[in-house]
Amino acid sequence: MKKFIVVILAAALIFIFTTGYLFAQEKLQARPHIASYWQKVRDNIVQCLLCPRKCVLDVGQRGICTVRINKDGALYTLGYGNPIAVNIDPIEKKPFFHVLPGECAFSIAVAGCNMRCLFCQNWQISQAKPDETQNYNMSAQEVVSEAKKSGCKFIVYTYTEPTVFYEYMLDIAKLAKENGLKNGMHSCGYINPEPLKELLKYMDAVNIDLKGFNKAFYNRMGMMAELEPVLETIKTIRKQGVWLELTNLLISGENDDPQEIKKMCLWIKENLGDDVPIHFSRFMPAFKLQNLPPTPINKLEEAYRIAKEVGLKYVYIGNVPGSLQENTYCPNCKKLLVGRLGYEITKNNIKDGKCKFCGYKISGIWSKD
Repeated sequence: MKKFIVVILAAALIFIFTTGYLFAQEKLQARPHIASYWQKVRDNIVQCLLCPRKCVLDVGQRGICTVRINKDGALYTLGYGNPIAVNIDPIEKKPFFHVLPGECAFSIAVAGCNMRCLFCQNWQISQAKPDETQNYNMSAQEVVSEAKKSGCKFIVYTYTEPTVFYEYMLDIAKLAKENGLKNGMHSCGYINPEPLKELLKYMDAVNIDLKGFNKAFYNRMGMMAELEPVLETIKTIRKQGVWLELTNLLISGENDDPQEIKKMCLWIKENLGDDVPIHFSRFMPAFKLQNLPPTPINKLEEAYRIAKEVGLKYVYIGNVPGSLQENTYCPNCKKLLVGRLGYEITKNNIKDGKCKFCGYKISGIWSKD
């Protein structure tokens, strides 16, 4: 009963904080901000170089993301200073399971995405245009100031696709670092190497949606994207020493083939190491796939077993509250390290980054310093 009351009070505090922003929300006149990473092709035609799509745009045209636009022969972003969502979340919601358990995350997003996934869980804002939505008016400095006031140690760029508000995110991230805050993002990973490496200088943790493990799935599900650039993004994040976690949303009959899951897990182990956490997340009917059923629990458990058999140390099942597979166990002594019930931390047996029972070093970010 006591835990229930604590959860209700925490939810109420989050509601109070977020509604404070909601009252200030308005439909803002988009203020175009000059974009980075583009080139002029000819006359007034430009090419965006931020993501692998490399959209070529004539005057007035937008990229697939709907955020970047050619105005009079120069590329501008419509996603600067106008977030559609500003909330305080548990950092476990991102999901980050190896980053400061129980910490709050100051979460921010701008409308838009450079993918068009049929199964998008946040389609109401990710598939919208930032100049046609109800937004907050917040400068990069204001975001950092509010994050500090909230007591959150992390600013996390999430909900939509952070790549499409790259300039805004980068400016916030730089200021956050100067003010002693950490940065994290949840992304689809569809970004070119040069902007990615610049961004990673200021990132502490990244969760990448590895949506499937074949090109056909990336095309069939409306993304019209390639798998290889996502894999390169993931490898780059690991090489740059930024904490990395992966999320794989399992959709029954679409990307849950056991052999493909095994192939993906082997790739993770061979290219990233066995200590990169992977979250197998349960699909719930949404957007243009409302005709499909929720992922059966046994399919998620099957993926979990495959990953563990391959040798991955930290495997989780998401969107299934109460599952024992949302806990963290020591790979060495097998004892419970971090107990979770939804987003609530029920136990934390990690001390100084190690299992407090056997001293085994647990990969992740465990210190606020």
